[in-house]
Amino acid sequence: MTPQLIICLIIFACTIVTYCSGKFKLGLVAMTSLFLLSVTGCLDAKSALSNFANSNVIMIAAMCVVAAGFQRTAFCTNVANAIAGVAKGSLVAVVMGYTVIGVILSQFIQSPVTVFSIVAPMLVSTAKSLGASPSKVVFPVGVATIVTCCTLPLGAGATVAGELQGYLDSYYEGLSMTSPYTVGMFDAMLARLPMLVLCVLYCGLVAVRFTPDTSTAEVKEMKAKEAPKPLKPFAEWAGILIFFATAVGMMFADQLHMETWQICLAGAVLMSYLVITPNEALKALPLDMLFLIVGALAMAGALSSTGAGELIGQGIAGVVTGVGGNSYVVGLIFFVIPFILTQFMSNRGCMLIFHPIAIATCNTLGANPIGLMIIIQAGCLAAFMTPLATAAVPYIMSTGGYDQMSMIKQSLPIALITCVVTVLWTMTLFPLF
Repeated sequence: MTPQLIICLIIFACTIVTYCSGKFKLGLVAMTSLFLLSVTGCLDAKSALSNFANSNVIMIAAMCVVAAGFQRTAFCTNVANAIAGVAKGSLVAVVMGYTVIGVILSQFIQSPVTVFSIVAPMLVSTAKSLGASPSKVVFPVGVATIVTCCTLPLGAGATVAGELQGYLDSYYEGLSMTSPYTVGMFDAMLARLPMLVLCVLYCGLVAVRFTPDTSTAEVKEMKAKEAPKPLKPFAEWAGILIFFATAVGMMFADQLHMETWQICLAGAVLMSYLVITPNEALKALPLDMLFLIVGALAMAGALSSTGAGELIGQGIAGVVTGVGGNSYVVGLIFFVIPFILTQFMSNRGCMLIFHPIAIATCNTLGANPIGLMIIIQAGCLAAFMTPLATAAVPYIMSTGGYDQMSMIKQSLPIALITCVVTVLWTMTLFPLF
């Protein structure tokens, strides 16, 4: 182990402990870890600084302004009240409805934070119209958009088979061979579909019963000293059109030849000119959450660049050969380790580490690697326990008012379900031998 790797792991461990202590603002802890990583050389200064300009940071900041403008419209309140009326006061019905909407959007948009930013304003407004805290409803809907991302071969999900095949082709090209295995268009869907169904059922019907009644962390809200003045008719219509145009634009960003953050920023700028005041836009920016995302990105980059992921991967390869090639045991190993690691670093980075390990292991054993590759992908996409996992998690924590311990408590049941169902079903469909 190199000195930088040891230092990185120490900073990482201290950061996690401090997150869980709840004694300091998460954004402050994240900025402290970023500073320490940069001054100790675990992350170069340029890379550390670049995280402030990350597209997810810009997109979330912009969408918070867009949401603030939309929530000022009477339309948002009226629709939220209508949904609450249809649900007849049932939070379970509300959560189920929004969960289904979020899961559907996640099949077309390969970014849970994008999906959640579309759903969150209406979800929070509906909860408040029922007299409930956002903490009761945010976690189930947010997690569902993460776990089920790109399960079906629709939209962005249609690229999954090609991506997995690319890992296979690259590995065997290095051996001057043609890959003897082909990932079918519907293989990943067949393996992950049961989890999609169970996730909808659990998040929509069960999870809301275990969410906290009130926020477990500070939530930034406008002080309700006096109700804001109703918007003028032009501003009302502008707020509605800008929100839905932004949402549609995010869904079809590729076709528009624009980046998602550019669309969100355009929506935020228009909201600031036409619907809300610049001061209201500034107050809508959740700085603590944005700092948390920046720090989380820095930590993920440091873990990758110092070789922490590769170190873990090498250990796994040795464990696999010791369990005799049992499909379910090997599948469990290749789900649990990437699942744990992806809570603290990029899911894409985890896939880059573990797909080659799985393929090489199967090549040595003469086994079929397709099931393991799908399991790795599912495990890496199930990143929802810590703010370092994916940009969607800090957004969920900020919107719902959850601290780190609350996130862990709520995440454990769905994490266990995801692991058991994914491993048993996938390795039954695609056994090693």
